[in-house]
Amino acid sequence: MENFTASSETNHTLGVWTDYSIQYKVISSLLLFVICAFGIVGNIMVILVVLTTKHMRTPTNCYLVSLAVADLMVLIAAGLPAVADSIFGSWVFGHYGCLCITYFQYLGINASSCSITAFTIERYIAICHPIKAQFLCTLSRAKKIILFVWAFTSLYCVMWFYLSDIQKLVYDNITIITCGYRVPRKFYLPIYFFDFGVFFVLPLLLSAVMYGLIARILFLNPLPSDPKDKKKNGHNNNTISKGTSCKNSRHSSSTATSRRQVTKMLAVVVILFAMLWMPYRTLVVVNSFLQEAYLDNWFLLFCRICIYLNSAINPVIYNAMSQKFRAAFRKICRCGRKSSDKPATYSVALTYSAVKDTSMVESTDHFTTELEELTVTDELLSNQKMMFPDPCVYGKVNFGDA
Repeated sequence: MENFTASSETNHTLGVWTDYSIQYKVISSLLLFVICAFGIVGNIMVILVVLTTKHMRTPTNCYLVSLAVADLMVLIAAGLPAVADSIFGSWVFGHYGCLCITYFQYLGINASSCSITAFTIERYIAICHPIKAQFLCTLSRAKKIILFVWAFTSLYCVMWFYLSDIQKLVYDNITIITCGYRVPRKFYLPIYFFDFGVFFVLPLLLSAVMYGLIARILFLNPLPSDPKDKKKNGHNNNTISKGTSCKNSRHSSSTATSRRQVTKMLAVVVILFAMLWMPYRTLVVVNSFLQEAYLDNWFLLFCRICIYLNSAINPVIYNAMSQKFRAAFRKICRCGRKSSDKPATYSVALTYSAVKDTSMVESTDHFTTELEELTVTDELLSNQKMMFPDPCVYGKVNFGDA
């Protein structure tokens, strides 16, 4: 990673090599290993959930799978070698390991940034331009965009095969092998600044603008609900119109709530991406202007933890903020009781039929943004069972009695 291999250049002076302290080795190796192991398991579960659950295969979830794959690549190609570096203090993966690991580090970093940008644009189109979303925010188009993202980043990162190489640093007491760069620092700094602008600053600026526009639509100008429906049906007193209006208002309100939930979840992903990458990105920029780079071991460890935590925390966010992901995770882990599966299936059928009846009336982009479907919970099931206290259902009862 552009990160911590830069230290190899500052060690080209004769002297005595000082190994990491025991305290540093224990703390750093344990923290890095726990974060990487937790993140690898979590991202694999995200991929399995989307690939094995039919209703989870949506355009937004495709981008989240792409992000999960990129995070897996960062954790495996950067996190696990960092554990070895903390323990041994020297490069142990050889020449080809240096080339491949450096390549996959940058590939995972750049692909994750592009995936975040992609689902931000998808959310913006789906919410702010719902008519266009019918044609733009489709599953097949999402797959093509993801394929382009990975093809572009894969080709872009090929240069690291030519820029990276192992180096032997001969000290008075030991010879250290490091994975460094073939060219002097002044030649690869422009690449760092290009990466900083294209894969960090630009995505964050774009996300800030788009989420601002999304927030204006969702929170300042919410979707029309009951008042608009009443206005449309105010002069029609038959019970069928009342029932339709009630169903439409329910669906409109539920869609608005679901959209807010999804948007909040994705916004949290972007905010954490900015915050957790900021220490390392700032260090690279500052060191570019210093005669002698600042490479304190404990601060470098802090930067590493932030980077790997960013790749490991996304599944936690999905579980905490999305009921659909939470239910799917439980199903994968077989934590749910089998007896509760049947009522949930019945509830899904009822909810989907209600949504299907009103989708063309209230939401033109509902079928292209399936992540925004109603989440089935026990509370929803109980609300469907308690029909008589609902004034909208009284119309249904009167119509049936008539």
